[in-house]
This record gives sequence, C-alpha cells and structure tokens, in this order.
Amino acid sequence: MHIVIFGDQHVETLGGAQVSTRLQRAHLERAGHSVTVVAPRRRSRDPVNADDPAYLDLPSIPVTWDREYSFTWPGGATDAFIDRALSRRVARGAPMPDLVHVQADFWGAFLGHRLARRLRVPVVQTMHNRVDVGIEATTPFPALVLRALNAWRRRALPGSGPGDDGWAYLRGLARGASAVTAPSGHFARRLERHGVFGSVDVVWNGIDDDVRDRVLAAAPSARAEGRPRLVWVGRMSPEKRLLPLLEAFAASAADAELEVIGGGFEHERARRLAADRGIADRVAFAGRLSYEQTLGRIAAADALVQTSIGFETQGMTPFEAATLGTPSIISDPDVAGELDGGIWEVDAPEDEPSRVAALAASLRRAAADIASGSAPVPSERVAAEFRQSSRTAAMIEIYERVLTR
Repeated sequence: MHIVIFGDQHVETLGGAQVSTRLQRAHLERAGHSVTVVAPRRRSRDPVNADDPAYLDLPSIPVTWDREYSFTWPGGATDAFIDRALSRRVARGAPMPDLVHVQADFWGAFLGHRLARRLRVPVVQTMHNRVDVGIEATTPFPALVLRALNAWRRRALPGSGPGDDGWAYLRGLARGASAVTAPSGHFARRLERHGVFGSVDVVWNGIDDDVRDRVLAAAPSARAEGRPRLVWVGRMSPEKRLLPLLEAFAASAADAELEVIGGGFEHERARRLAADRGIADRVAFAGRLSYEQTLGRIAAADALVQTSIGFETQGMTPFEAATLGTPSIISDPDVAGELDGGIWEVDAPEDEPSRVAALAASLRRAAADIASGSAPVPSERVAAEFRQSSRTAAMIEIYERVLTR
C-alpha cells in the first residue's frame, strides 16, 4: 500500500500527534508499505530530516514566536502543489496512493480530504482533538471562533454538513471518512455519543519498540537515593496546566524535585512563578529534549505528573511512563480510567483553586509513598499493548478493511 498521511504540523515538531505519526510512518515502512507525510514546512532554525523523500513539505508561515509551528492555507494553490509533488514521487518509483490517513484536525484535514476526493480513494480519519475544549482553553471568544471554524470547514469541504459547535466540526470531518479512529476508549465513546461516527475504532498512539528497549536497558535497576523525583512533559500552554502544577507543588511543601520538559509561550512565566514561590531550587527546566532523551528522563523519574483536565484525547505521557515502569499522578479522570492502575488519581473539582489544592494533596501523597517504597506499579497490559508495532498492526487491519469494502 501507499498511504498518504496528512498532519497539521510537521512530524518533527513537538506534540503527541506528531510523535504518533512519525512512529506510524516508520513501522508502516518496516512492514513493507510506502508512506508520504504531508504537512506544513517546518520553519524553525534547526530543521530535522529536511531532505527525507517521504516528507511532502508544504509552503507555510510560522505561527509561534519560536517558529516551531507553521500554517498552510488549504486552497487550490496548495492542492496543486500536493498533486505535482505526489506525481513526481510516483514518477520516481512510488506506487499510486491507495488511501489517505488524516492525522489532522484543521488545515491538514481539509487538504487530506480534498486529495482523497480528487484521487477517489478512501480516508481513515484519526481524531486527536477535543476541538470545543481546546478552543475554550486557548481563545477569549470560543463560540465565535467555533462558528468561524465551521464556516471555514463548510467552504473548504463542501457537503460536510451543518452546525456551529465543536462536535459539528468533527462530524463534518468524519462525513468524508470510511473509518474513524480515536487514541483512547473514552474519546471514542464520546465521539459516538455525539454522532460524529457510528463505530469508532480505538487505536492507541504507541511507543517506539526499539527506543523503549534501549531506554529500559539503560535505566537504573534500582531507585537512586535522594528526594522523590517527579517529571512533567508537554507543551507550555494554558490547557496543559503547567502553571497550576507549579502553584500546587509550592503549596504541597512536598520534599521532592520536579523536572519540567518542553517549551512554549508560558516558559518564562513558569520560571518566574517558580522563583516567586520559592521553589526554583527544586524545579529544573530542561527545555526541549529529543524523543529518546525524554523517555529516558521519564524512566529515571519516580513519577510522572499529568495535569490537563478534559483536554486530552489520550494523553500519551502517562502511557509512555506506564510502559517504562514509572507510575503517574493523573489529574484527568478519563485518562486515569484507561491505565488499569499504577497511578495516584487527583480529585477533579470544578473550580481552579480547589483543583490546585487537590493536586497539592496528591503530590504530597505521591512523595510520601515514593519515599516509603510503596509507590503503585503500572499495568503490565498497558506496557505490552502500548508498543508501536502492535498499534501499527491494528491500523493496517483497518486500512485493509476499508480497501476491501
């Protein structure tokens, strides 16, 4: 098969969907398939794998101050650019595309569905985004933004249906799909309840098998002495709730250390907050690390902290932690329900001050359990089923089902 995968962001940028797509491509090729990954050209000053023939990089403009993320306008000129680039790839020996896999929610989704219409091939749509929750967390006028987003969707994908809320938007994307997948059971059931698609396949995003094995081989066989070591990994933006974590860490007075891995526009605010709350000596900001380095830090930590609530459609880092043997402090009850134990679950009251207090209590409890040697143990089932090889095999079954139909 030749699978053309569309993303909203280049797969060499930060983000769970990008990591998932990068791993999916590698394992599909390992299984003998051809893959083309279509996404906006990365505009950062340190491009990675810029000459990779599988990357069809689109004309783009940067949309963040650090130039990590880019935007491509999904219009006719971009459609023509994609057609020409795919034709050149086929002329150099790649087979004609058999299927489009949309791993995107916005401009990448529009472009992917439009290509599938032109080629008359089926679409598998993976839903990554709680559009309603994400927009409410990041924009001042979410209802207005959702109306505009749905108007854009109807213009870019004629016939994709009515509606102006987040679920209408996702229903519009799913209308052109032969199959819809979700990276967790809780998100799949939510999509079905809101009429996005009749039966949504659950396919977790996975961890690279080889990297996992290398990281575990290099990990210490016993816990190193010293304070409990906690790690937080993610994009530093409001919906990820890094700043409330720092507030909770200060309020907890836990005798522990916290490492923060990642970047984003809240980075400097987070540093100032740690200094203002008197915890700068116990909070280390590691910045952006490679995938393997990040997994190594998770494996070496005593616990991972997951802080977003209601936003994650899977939440990859707790799964990565579980498969590396590291328990997690989980703020999102939906994520907690996927993990079969091995966690400290945080109460999730409605108001933010109560949420910070609940997180502080869980941080104290986790630090005490780690220090006493009574930390919970992650599920063996999660560790086994989170390998990318098994996830790619599950996705190939969906591709074959769609193509046969």
